[in-house]
Amino acid sequence: MGFAFIRHNTNYNFMGVRHYSYALSAALLLAGLCAIIFGSGLKMGIDFAGGAIVQVQFAQPVEDNALKKSMDVPELPGISTQRFGEGGRDYLLRFTADASTNASALRTSVAEALQKAFPDNRSTIERLEMVGPKVGGDLANKALEALYYAILLIAVYISGRFEQRWMAGAAMAAALWGGMYLLSFTGAGMGLLVCAALAVTLAVCWKLRLNYALGAIAGLLHDVGITIGLLAILGVDVDLNVVAALLTLIGYSLNDTIIVYDRLRENLRATPDLPLISIINAAVNQTLSRTILTSFTTFFATLALFVLGGGVIHDFALTMMIGVVVGTLSSIYVSSAILLALGDTALYVRAQEKEEYERPGEHGIV
Repeated sequence: MGFAFIRHNTNYNFMGVRHYSYALSAALLLAGLCAIIFGSGLKMGIDFAGGAIVQVQFAQPVEDNALKKSMDVPELPGISTQRFGEGGRDYLLRFTADASTNASALRTSVAEALQKAFPDNRSTIERLEMVGPKVGGDLANKALEALYYAILLIAVYISGRFEQRWMAGAAMAAALWGGMYLLSFTGAGMGLLVCAALAVTLAVCWKLRLNYALGAIAGLLHDVGITIGLLAILGVDVDLNVVAALLTLIGYSLNDTIIVYDRLRENLRATPDLPLISIINAAVNQTLSRTILTSFTTFFATLALFVLGGGVIHDFALTMMIGVVVGTLSSIYVSSAILLALGDTALYVRAQEKEEYERPGEHGIV
């Protein structure tokens, strides 16, 4: 008899407590929104806000706190330090700088500050890069576009795979893609455009009865929204590493959702007469072992990166840890529960699959 992490005959009533998960999700989203609007706001890293990055190597190891405290001077505003590599000798220094700042003068200021702070520890400036505010703005816009188009293409994939409506999904994507392109000429901010486009995408999915896509997109927006809100509460700088983690999170959360949806589709075919709530509960229970094992291994891998990976990958690992927990829960209590909240709207898929499955001469049935 093989080892089973979770018994195969589990029968937890996940959908029965979905309203509590709704309340928890709403509370987390509201807390994050309040932190962004009324708190310190969403801190944009140098990649987006502009500034300077200096790579420094010391002759002897230096402690993180000592370096940051020593370099916190008016000449280098908004300083942040990140250690990378081994030995505690290599650091990245990040601080804000005006677009008009001369790179040579900035290098001199950093060298003088390092010499003054650590006179007995020789330091070398290996690299100095400056990111202007325009470049940072362009990077922020591209990051928002990447998040939106990733979610849009996911909607097309889910619509085709689970509802056999490739043409409807492709037409929706083409229309929204063209709409985004045309609206970009209005001069509106990319953030506003993406929010409007996401709202229209959800409305189109609901109108076209692309229920699986609607559930998946809502789950992904839930995951990204809560993760960004918690990062705002924790005061984490949002840079390209965090954006990479968010895109990774979208793929991870979608993968877990697809596993549940696959089993749900099989159950719809095998037991079409059961209530939808029972079919969804069965699908979640049957994939519970795989979900927990995958989530635990991913979480502990990112935890190792968070603890041992150094400052360069710290924010990426933290974002992933939050996202793994939120994404695992959303595949059950958001993506799956939305199908139930919409009512028994899976009848179209259920009838179609049953007809194809029972058609003479196909699937081995004669």
